[in-house]
Amino acid sequence: MTERIGVIGTPGKWSTEALADAFEARTGFRMVIDMARVTLDLGSGRLMCDGVDLASLDGLVVKKISEVYSPHALDRLEMLRVAEARGVRIFSPAEAILRLMDRLACTVTLANAGIPMPPTVITEDPAAAAETLERFGSAVFKPLFSTKARGMVLLDHGAPDATAQIAAFRADNPVMYIQKKADLSGQDLGMVFLGGDYVCTYSRVGQSGSWNTTIHAGGKYAPYEPDAALIELGRRAQAPFGLTFTTVDIALTPDGPIVFEVSAFGGYRGALDGCGIDAAALVVDHVLAEVAA
Repeated sequence: MTERIGVIGTPGKWSTEALADAFEARTGFRMVIDMARVTLDLGSGRLMCDGVDLASLDGLVVKKISEVYSPHALDRLEMLRVAEARGVRIFSPAEAILRLMDRLACTVTLANAGIPMPPTVITEDPAAAAETLERFGSAVFKPLFSTKARGMVLLDHGAPDATAQIAAFRADNPVMYIQKKADLSGQDLGMVFLGGDYVCTYSRVGQSGSWNTTIHAGGKYAPYEPDAALIELGRRAQAPFGLTFTTVDIALTPDGPIVFEVSAFGGYRGALDGCGIDAAALVVDHVLAEVAA
């Protein structure tokens, strides 16, 4: 029997299409699922997209649940739990992704696991935010739902408009996530894991003049060879989440390595451009083996 695996992602985007192509090459079946087109009927338990009941498939791989992280994306994951309840294997499991979409949920899990992170304060109080900025000297104010540094604001204590900038950030982000700016030395790392096993590490080298290293801000991928201790840090960071494929964001600072976050979906492009590894092919092999087991 040929396995029918659907890919949940963004139609037309490279990583989504590459993953769907890889499944088609192995199984002859190809389906890209846009969650905006999915309808859940709780009475019948049917989860329909383009005439197909997703609960009739042998598995679903979540490459992207939404182009923009938001509480709305959490609702899409809740819908997928119905397919799981009907016996469909989902990679990564919906509840595992749910624990990562909210930046604070990810941070609390990492902190509880004893993972070294930048000093971080969460508050709704503007006075506490101002005191934190004074104590940190320079801090990044981060939305709870965002990717690729979108919506993040770098503030320096002593700037004449610091109070106004805090107020402007708080207007859109009532719960303020404030992280001390780390000395990244111009790069940070993406450490890739599949099924909890280490795959490779790539670096993101920042563009001159940019305070972050994201590709969105002009950063470039490059290969990186970590030592055993750094790989173990990455392994411990991703372990509590139970993800199928993920990337751990790590920075090397003068005070030692720190973890920023664990990705809900992993860096396919980083693995390819930075390490020369076809992550889509590895994920397909892993998923098909799991479904057949």
